[in-house]
Amino acid sequence: MAHRSVARWSWGLRAAAPGSRTTRLELFYDLVFVFAFLSVTTLTASELTPVNLYRFVLVLALLWWSWTGFVRMGNACRADQGSLPLVGFVTVAATFLLVLSAPSAFNDRPGGLPGPLVFAGCYFVIRMAQLTVFGRVDRTDPVRRWRFLLRLTVPTVATVLLVLAGAVRTHLPDGRLTVVLQLTLWTLAVLIEYVVGTTVAWRWWVVTSAGHWAERHALMVLVALGESIIALGLGPKTGLPLTGPVAVAALIGILIVATLWWAYFDTLAFALEQALHHARDRAARLRLARSVYTFLHLPMVTGTILYALGLKDLLAEVADDRTPTWGWALGGFWGGVLFGGVALYLLSIAACWWLAEREVHRPLLVTVAVLAAVSPLAFRVPEVGALALLAVVTAGGVGWETRSEDGKRHRVRQLALEEQLASEAEQSRWRREHL
Repeated sequence: MAHRSVARWSWGLRAAAPGSRTTRLELFYDLVFVFAFLSVTTLTASELTPVNLYRFVLVLALLWWSWTGFVRMGNACRADQGSLPLVGFVTVAATFLLVLSAPSAFNDRPGGLPGPLVFAGCYFVIRMAQLTVFGRVDRTDPVRRWRFLLRLTVPTVATVLLVLAGAVRTHLPDGRLTVVLQLTLWTLAVLIEYVVGTTVAWRWWVVTSAGHWAERHALMVLVALGESIIALGLGPKTGLPLTGPVAVAALIGILIVATLWWAYFDTLAFALEQALHHARDRAARLRLARSVYTFLHLPMVTGTILYALGLKDLLAEVADDRTPTWGWALGGFWGGVLFGGVALYLLSIAACWWLAEREVHRPLLVTVAVLAAVSPLAFRVPEVGALALLAVVTAGGVGWETRSEDGKRHRVRQLALEEQLASEAEQSRWRREHL
């Protein structure tokens, strides 16, 4: 208690440190993104068509880019210090309104605010709030200050494209051409953010804390897996009795979610963070953070949510008393969503292993190939049977992956445990001296 801390609170931005971790305030901010993913998933499940599925991917891509910008902001500055919490609250409010406007983002609904304009405006506010922080950080560097002005044009152009996409449905007659034109404008907006944003905005960025960056993305994977758990609970209609097929389908669904969790969190999450720590060179660390986390975690999250979409529809049909005991035949479209989501998740994990460790994990690739091979059969059998087949292939493949790691798993997990114990010991020492 006799030691006085040299750190003093102020309204200024406080730079993050290499050992910074996720703050409680950032976890609070993530709640609105949990709501965003859940709302977009529920909205898509209510009327799932190929066009709506593509719209879902576009909205998810913009949400992911907004969230990634917020993570970068928290990696550069301490999210719970100075004026940054105010920027975070603005981001949360704008994201919440953006999600509320998502049902009318592509097609305005009469009787309310113009949905496409509200969506585009909220997205613009989110991105500008983030760029304001980066501009404040870069204000002392003339080169970065000039490049910051260039970075401002990226979300501006993307927002203009979103506004034009909304105007297409208002001023042109409904039809296939109108839908294609609107989706093209949305696709261009997403591509501009991702392609130009990563070449211009990331050029001067430094991953200050590898631990913070890895932890934030791992938590978002956990949120996506939680979507599947929620889908299990919301799939069956309320008021219907719990039948044997519903109970079996729910247990199988939980088994698949647990398997997906194991595939990422048992070893890969630790290995990726350790690789990011090991990358001492700024450019090498940046490439790893961008390719493995920003780019590859997006299809990982997308695959998990696609699985949740398929699972929710399957449970709803199995619980319906008008459905045969073990469900209707799964069908090609819903089967593609269900099996494709799991395959996309596993492919993303295999790609992460390759980019981070230069390791080819054949069990994961074989599992994806087997899923593709058995899909035609699975699409013709009752839904619960197809779900059981998906569980057998997925659990078998991930189990094979775990057994074939040849000591890698033990080394990675042992290193992570030693780091955790050392960190806990250092925290305990500091608390004994200062608290």
